[in-house]
Amino acid sequence: MFDVKDIDLFDLEEEAFDTVIESDIAFTGSIRFAKPFMIRGKVKGSIDATSDLVIDSGASVEADIKALRVLVKGKVKGNVAAKKMVFVTATGSLDGDITAEQVVLEPGSTFTGKCTMVK
Repeated sequence: MFDVKDIDLFDLEEEAFDTVIESDIAFTGSIRFAKPFMIRGKVKGSIDATSDLVIDSGASVEADIKALRVLVKGKVKGNVAAKKMVFVTATGSLDGDITAEQVVLEPGSTFTGKCTMVK
């Protein structure tokens, strides 16, 4: 059985994130980053990254996302392309297409779209 604890993305403490968009922030525009990034608020636009992205529970993102690994605990509307992995937890929902090496949809998660796994 797959154990969530095997994924080191879950082990990142808040201090590991250089930038956190807190729950009281709404951002519209393009975001680019190279170090782990967490979203707790609302984001509309596009996200282009060479690092990890965590969309925390309660967060709402309307954006096409490109990142190394993406952990979805909140709500995402848009296409997600990850170099390594997309992980949608039981509290997460993703409305859009996924392209990644590895895709994990936990029981209870919601996914609407097309999934393409690439090597």
